[in-house]
Amino acid sequence: QLRLVESGGGLVQPGGSLTLSCAAHGLRLDYAAIGWFRQAPGKEREGVSCRNNRDGSTYYTDAVKGRFTISTDNAKNMVYLLIHDLKPEDTAVYFCAVERDSSFWAHGPTCRVSDFGAWGQGTQVTVSS
Repeated sequence: QLRLVESGGGLVQPGGSLTLSCAAHGLRLDYAAIGWFRQAPGKEREGVSCRNNRDGSTYYTDAVKGRFTISTDNAKNMVYLLIHDLKPEDTAVYFCAVERDSSFWAHGPTCRVSDFGAWGQGTQVTVSS
């Protein structure tokens, strides 16, 4: 049974860093489509960063380029989101998402909510002084 469990969220001051982790149970990540999404109060869920683990290609939304890094440890079935220089507008619940086979991303990750069927429960990130 596929299950995703996020961890690593918390309260951080502006300019700080966090590493979000996602443990993937019930599948191998080698050929998976992987995504990190976030949802702030009153806003739609948005794709922050996605990775085609088949070929290593990545996507970052403009607001996080240069500050966020998506990575995986296939041997441990773990997905990470490294976040630097946090801003108050990064405050949101962050979700990990996975699809077993990334072949539908033939032309690169599109990082849409509709790309994914498996989601974690989310982890809260709050950026405040």
